[in-house]
Amino acid sequence: MAISVLGTYAAPQVSGAAGAAVSTPCATARRLPVAVVAAGSLAVVEALGLLAVALTGLDAVLSSVATGGWLVAGGLVVLAGWIVLCAGSGAALIDGAGRNLLMGLAYAEMTLVAGLLVAATVLPFQNPTSLPVPALGLLALAVPIAKLLLVGAPSSRAWIAAGPRLRVGRPDPVQSHRLLATVTLGLIGASLCAVAIVTPVQGGAAGEPASAVFTQD
Repeated sequence: MAISVLGTYAAPQVSGAAGAAVSTPCATARRLPVAVVAAGSLAVVEALGLLAVALTGLDAVLSSVATGGWLVAGGLVVLAGWIVLCAGSGAALIDGAGRNLLMGLAYAEMTLVAGLLVAATVLPFQNPTSLPVPALGLLALAVPIAKLLLVGAPSSRAWIAAGPRLRVGRPDPVQSHRLLATVTLGLIGASLCAVAIVTPVQGGAAGEPASAVFTQD
């Protein structure tokens, strides 16, 4: 009888203590280590840099090199995959999901740079910059080496070992404000159509593509 009475009064205390112990890790916010922030940010910045280089210099490369359509398509697919993997590996590291993708991509980038250096020394290569080829190789290797050093830090390994961060479920804003989202999408589409109709087409020159050239009788 005494045991049952003691158990009745002790059970809520034990359960309350267990609930506090369970809720403490969720309530305590995990702080991102500096190494994890630096490695993830470097991967995302690299993805943005690759995208900027592709948007600004891809046209000149395609116009200067006579290649087949399948080779150009393959190069574009590889470049797009590289950009996505860079950004995705950085986001996965910051989220605590894992570091294998970032490390594997860094090793692949080092292998690619080494192969390009060998090809530049064997084959004729026109350097578009004033820096020598070894200096360009060292600059290119600095990015994957920095990512490997940052992701191999003890704080980064402890962050990955703790697992992904717990996220609090939030309602979808599109579902909550469906009318506002529909009106906004319609306004964006109408604005784009208005810009396409109102903006005049420039006259064709000798070096412009065929879509912008107009002939007059």
